[in-house]
Amino acid sequence: MKVPLKIESINVEESIANVRQLLKEEKNLSPTLSVALDLLLTLITLLLNRLGLNSQNSSTPPASDPNRKKQTKSGNGKKAGGQKGHTGKHLELEDDPDQIEEIKIDPETLPADGQFEIVGYERRQVFDIDISRFVTEYRAEIMQDENGRRIVAPFPSQVKVKAQYGAEVKIHSVYMSNYQLLPYQRIEEHFADQFHIPLSAGSIYNFNKEVDEMLVPFEAWVKQALVNAPLLHADETGINIGGKRRWLHVASNTTLTWLMYHHKRGGEAIEAMDILPNFSGNLVHDHWKPYYKLSCQHVLCNAHHLRELERSWEQDNQQWAKIMKNLLLEINTAVDAADGQLNTPEAEGFRQRYKALLKEAEIECPPPDESLRKKGQKGRLKRSKARNLLERLINYEDDVLRFMENRDVPFTNNQGERDLRMMKVQQKISGCFRSEKGAEMFCRIRSYLSTCKKNAVSSSEALRILFQGSWPEFMGITSE
Repeated sequence: MKVPLKIESINVEESIANVRQLLKEEKNLSPTLSVALDLLLTLITLLLNRLGLNSQNSSTPPASDPNRKKQTKSGNGKKAGGQKGHTGKHLELEDDPDQIEEIKIDPETLPADGQFEIVGYERRQVFDIDISRFVTEYRAEIMQDENGRRIVAPFPSQVKVKAQYGAEVKIHSVYMSNYQLLPYQRIEEHFADQFHIPLSAGSIYNFNKEVDEMLVPFEAWVKQALVNAPLLHADETGINIGGKRRWLHVASNTTLTWLMYHHKRGGEAIEAMDILPNFSGNLVHDHWKPYYKLSCQHVLCNAHHLRELERSWEQDNQQWAKIMKNLLLEINTAVDAADGQLNTPEAEGFRQRYKALLKEAEIECPPPDESLRKKGQKGRLKRSKARNLLERLINYEDDVLRFMENRDVPFTNNQGERDLRMMKVQQKISGCFRSEKGAEMFCRIRSYLSTCKKNAVSSSEALRILFQGSWPEFMGITSE
């Protein structure tokens, strides 16, 4: 049964229903006052519906849930911690330690009634770090002949001025800025405290700019790789750039990531990304209408459907919604058990159950009564949220259920949402991007680091490879 909304033990929905009934029975109420009171009750109902929204029945983040409790995982009968046979992570003795400290036996501690000789060592190792700056001085030899002509040995190409930052300083600061998401000021403090190296925000910006310019070929490579991929995830989220709302877009899969910010959310931004208009595979998204202008196979995110079905059940008391939610979860469980793809008879069985349930839902949640259309009114009559969801599930059946019969197609758009999530963390830490150029650099660098991580290349190593003038092996690009 639907759980009634209560505030301090008062059943609010029941109280509103009683008030509406009393208003209907009141004969001496003026029409004006009746309309005004009905409007107030409608507004109260809308506000109460908002109070009932949480991360389980809407797209609001879990952190915003009131009195949020940590969900416990369903028990599987196993004890907590690593299981037998599990390969854990632990330190192993190094064959070539950086330093060896020999511990001698004090001869005075040896028993007097025996002759002892050294037969070996027992080894123990302590793993630690040495945080320090390292300054390399280049001394170019100068030669002079009897006529005063001087010849100076050439410095290495990367040594351009009398004093400069080395590649590791740049790598470390770019890593902390774009992967660990630290603001420039905190990176300055880190270098001053840990390395005794003075570093300004301007220098950090220039390091990011240098990496951004190096990554121009990566942008062309990753866009083409995404166009050629069999499956992509697409999503977008709002970001703050200089106090103005902008949109961050992502096109990604399990091995590739491309992020791009834009002033717009819809078709203009999709065109500017220059990936999806040329894509012909399976595109997973959350039914944002501009995506349906693309000529590719569409896959709808069922995580969104589950939340919307939960809302329809909790707030609109739609019985079909609860049954549909359970059916989608049942299908997903069956797909997982079948190694990602159902056989044709099993898939057809689920499809028939899906259609039959939606047919019953049409009775419980009918479309608006066309007789209510006002004279001269054009277009669709306003639908409830539950009705809009029902029509989507009916009209886009293939896109909802495509995950049943295609092993490559997932149940949700979680991959795209995960690739955007760290941008939300960045916004929480820094508040906004100061400039559009800074946001553009962050997107390109973060896309490169994310793609490298998906291909088992750490962020530090990815930047180190870049400063060496090379590219990670998985890209298949030969350095010039």
